[in-house]
Amino acid sequence: MDGGTVLHALNLAYELATLALTTLGLAIVFGLLGVMNMAHGEFVMIGAYSAVTVQEWGLPLVTAVPLAMGVCGLLGYAVERWLIRPLYARPFDTLLATWALAMLLRKLVEALFGRGYRNVESTLTQPVMVLGSPYPVYRLALIVLTLMVMAALFVWYRQSAAGLRVRAMTSNPVLAQALGIPIRRLASQAFVIGVMLAGLSGVLLAPLIRIEPGIGVDYLLDAFFVLVVGGLGTLGGLFGGVGIIGGAQAITSSIAGQTSGYAVVLMLSIVFLWLKPDGLFSRR
Repeated sequence: MDGGTVLHALNLAYELATLALTTLGLAIVFGLLGVMNMAHGEFVMIGAYSAVTVQEWGLPLVTAVPLAMGVCGLLGYAVERWLIRPLYARPFDTLLATWALAMLLRKLVEALFGRGYRNVESTLTQPVMVLGSPYPVYRLALIVLTLMVMAALFVWYRQSAAGLRVRAMTSNPVLAQALGIPIRRLASQAFVIGVMLAGLSGVLLAPLIRIEPGIGVDYLLDAFFVLVVGGLGTLGGLFGGVGIIGGAQAITSSIAGQTSGYAVVLMLSIVFLWLKPDGLFSRR
């Protein structure tokens, strides 16, 4: 395997890992609760600005992880309790409410940090040799970490008692409640975990991206396309959507440019909405 092939394979793995990481939070909220959280990208943005904040304070980048997850967790609890919970039976209203929340969060960040671009520095910038080709160690660490998170989530969802209760809640909430499963508390926990994972992904991506208040829109669209193609409520859908959307976008962008990559992703999503509206692996 020559050096160019290795680099292409690693770059593709990095693109897929990034997409999986930023989609995971929305997959939990949308797939399990049926809530299209239009502020998902803004929670990713909050994570990235948490990294900016600790850098300005002179603290290690790792301290941005508890900061981002704490802020997103508190916000997520408040949003689910007082904004989302009264609207669970009205999905379109939750979409509008979270869209308004997204604009509010964006304007708050603009007021605090300004509209200019920010960058976060990382100590893990040196390359390492992978099959004879140099590659940034931070990107490799991100790929490995994403795989570990996905594997842990799969084991928890399929093997733990909590995962069993979540599956019961999503498949038949009325029966689950009749059996004594606290579906309201589980729904709140799922929403909070989803937004905390979005914040975590923002921290992890911060050293690799230019940070500005509008970055959340791109992450929301990519995550939405993944769920359209893969389907809702299953890990298979998440993996399948990431593979198809991420692979198509990465390959097309490398050949014909980023704009063409977005166009191909949009066309794929339209085709799936038309021919297979439940996605590849939907639980329904």
